Amino acid sequence: MNFIGPHVSIAGGIENAPLNAKSYGATGFALFTKSQRQWTAPPIAPESIARFQENCRTNGYSPEKILPHDSYLINLGGPDPVKRKNATAAFTAEMFRCQVLGLTMLNFHPGSHLNAISEQESLAFIAQGINSALEETENVTAVLENTAGQGSNLGFRFEQLAEIMGQVKDASRVGVCLDTCHLFAAGYDIKNDYEGVMAEFDRVIGFSFLRGMHLNDAKADCASHLDRHAPLGQGTLGWEPFLAIVGDKRIQNIPLILETPDESLWASEVQRLTTAQV
Repeated sequence: MNFIGPHVSIAGGIENAPLNAKSYGATGFALFTKSQRQWTAPPIAPESIARFQENCRTNGYSPEKILPHDSYLINLGGPDPVKRKNATAAFTAEMFRCQVLGLTMLNFHPGSHLNAISEQESLAFIAQGINSALEETENVTAVLENTAGQGSNLGFRFEQLAEIMGQVKDASRVGVCLDTCHLFAAGYDIKNDYEGVMAEFDRVIGFSFLRGMHLNDAKADCASHLDRHAPLGQGTLGWEPFLAIVGDKRIQNIPLILETPDESLWASEVQRLTTAQV
C-alpha cells in the first residue's frame, strides 16, 4: 500500500497542509515548508510546529507518508563557489526545517552545471552539498528527484543519480524520487516499456533507494526534455503507466505525489489511483 495525494498549499500556515490533503481524500501528501520563491524564511513558530504535528496525527499522516520539496532556487551543482555555498546553506536550512517538523525526507532537484563546468565536476559538487547538509542535520533523508534534462540540468539519467549517491558518505540517508513526466521527457519510455525502464532503474540504482514518486502525465513526447505536466490520462502518457505503478508490488509504502496542474481533478485522480493499487 502506497500513500497517495497531491502537493498541497501551506497558505495560512504550514499546519494547514494536512487539512488540505485530507480534503482531497489523500493518504499522503507533499508540501513546501516555506515559500519556494524565496531563499530564506523565518523559523517555523513552535505553535505552528505543534499544530502541524497534531493535524498530521489526527488525520493519519505519519512522516513516511509526507514528501516535502525544497525551493527550486537551489542549485548545489553550480560553478560559482559563492553561489554554491549559499545554495548549500539554503538546502541545509530546508533539511533542518524538516527535522524540526518531525519529517524524515526532503525531495530536491540535483542541480545544474550551467554549461560552465563538466558534468562530473557538477555531480561531485552536488554530492558535497548533500554531505554538508547531512552532517548538520539528523534523521532526514536527502531524496534526489530525476529531471527532464532541460538545459544544463543534471539527474535526468539514472547513472547521474547513481554517481551522486555513490559519493554520499551516509548511504542510509540518500534516496530517489522518480517523476513520471521527467522520466518520459528524459527518454525513458514508461508508456511502451514500463518493465524495461523499471528493470534499468533497479539495475543502476535499486528499488531499495526509491523513497517516493511524482505521478504526472506529460504534455510533450518521449525524449523531448520538456518538463510540462498534464493531468493524469490527459497527456502523452495516458493512464496505463500510472495503473502499472500502483499495481507494482516492488513499489510499496512510499508517497506517490500528484503535481498535476488541475487542482479540481486531484480528488478524482487520488480516488482512481487508490482504488487501483495493490
